[in-house]
Amino acid sequence: MIRNFTAHSANERTYLAWIRTAIAIMAFGFLVEKFDIFLFYIAMALHRTAKAHPGTLSARSLGMALVVLGIGMMLVATVRFIRLGREIDRADERDKDSRWPDMAMIGALMALGVLLLAYLAHLTGGP
Repeated sequence: MIRNFTAHSANERTYLAWIRTAIAIMAFGFLVEKFDIFLFYIAMALHRTAKAHPGTLSARSLGMALVVLGIGMMLVATVRFIRLGREIDRADERDKDSRWPDMAMIGALMALGVLLLAYLAHLTGGP
């Protein structure tokens, strides 16, 4: 029997949830980056003329930022998984559990969400 099996299992489930979320954010970043190509082909099909969309650089930058954020989430999750795995097996109990990496990732994701909203508002001609 593995010592502290339930705690290790919970740590692993949390790690896998972080990895799934990071993969989803990276896939969404790829989608945002390629969205202008989709708009370009739709414009060609509907209007038979294709103009370069002014938001191309913004979409590329925002998409790449989401991919980088996903990679960062994977790194933070891996470090957290390893650190917590070691702390679970320690005999002494510690209260020190830094949440700043989690909060930094959430803050970056919120900032990118606001940028995505601004980009979409710009595309649709909104405020």
